[in-house]
Amino acid sequence: MSTIDQSRLLQMRTQILNQNGALQRAAGRGLDTDSTVTATPFAQTISDALHAVNAQQGKATELSAAYERGDTHDIVTVMVERQKASIGFEATLQVRNKLLSAYRDIMNMPV
Repeated sequence: MSTIDQSRLLQMRTQILNQNGALQRAAGRGLDTDSTVTATPFAQTISDALHAVNAQQGKATELSAAYERGDTHDIVTVMVERQKASIGFEATLQVRNKLLSAYRDIMNMPV
């Protein structure tokens, strides 16, 4: 039977703890409480895209309500705006699904 080298075991433990700390800092959950998290260009791009989809949804809702009130008789514009909002929403869902899938794949990777 082989013996366990305690110094090697402690060295491996230290490496694992260092890697865990680096991963926590990279995820923004580090132990540094006075550091500020800034928005990355990716996060800002996603946020801008979500705001644009939300604005399109609002515009489509407003045009639909105006048509229902009888304020406008242009059904073509209403339907086009509703289709734009629908396509934007579907695209947002697909991006979300891909991001969640990528996150799951990364979390299931062996360390």
